[in-house]
Amino acid sequence: MAELAAATQSPSVSSSSSGAEPSAPGGGGGSPGAKSCGSSCAVHDLIFWRDVKKTGFVFGTTLIMLLSLAAFSVISVVSYLILALLSVTISFRVYKSVIQAVQKSEEGHPFKAYLDVDITLSSEAFHNYMNAAMVHVNKALKLLIRLFLVEDLVDSLKLAVFMWLMTYVGAVFNGITLLILADLLVFSVPIVYEKYKTQIDHYVGIARDQTKSIVEKIQAKLPGIAKKKAE
Repeated sequence: MAELAAATQSPSVSSSSSGAEPSAPGGGGGSPGAKSCGSSCAVHDLIFWRDVKKTGFVFGTTLIMLLSLAAFSVISVVSYLILALLSVTISFRVYKSVIQAVQKSEEGHPFKAYLDVDITLSSEAFHNYMNAAMVHVNKALKLLIRLFLVEDLVDSLKLAVFMWLMTYVGAVFNGITLLILADLLVFSVPIVYEKYKTQIDHYVGIARDQTKSIVEKIQAKLPGIAKKKAE
């Protein structure tokens, strides 16, 4: 009877142990997903105002910097920023030194923890960044060659129309103004779209259908252009 009881209990024990083992890879498998999310998830949370304080700080800082660049030269803005940062760090350094002298403490340098941080960039990491950048550079070069050498006439015409419209935009706005508008749009459009997603998708679908019909009519009238197969 004891052997029979042991035999009946052994499958349950083995099944529980086998059930416990896959949980480890599952738990480990979650970390690559979190790592692959990386900076894209941080940017997503930033522009969707998941952390109001963090997004407000980034948005306010970038907006103030762009407005400063619109009013002053780049050299002046950079100089004032460096002076402001140095004023904060020097004041804090002197303040801590006075406090340590009065209290006769030996806390040491207030920024020692940050001074000891290793910020050196290894050659391997540098080559990885360069390789990643070269992938995007090569794609951009291929795209420019396709557009300027008219591999696809419709795409080249789209670029020409876009550049023609940008001449009017450039006559009204300068580069800094466009960056300010882009900063405002980046921190406002995503959260508005998230709130009114259904209505916006409806109108965007109508505009897409209208644009597609116009492009098809233009393609039909232009000679020597083969119509693309509908997917």
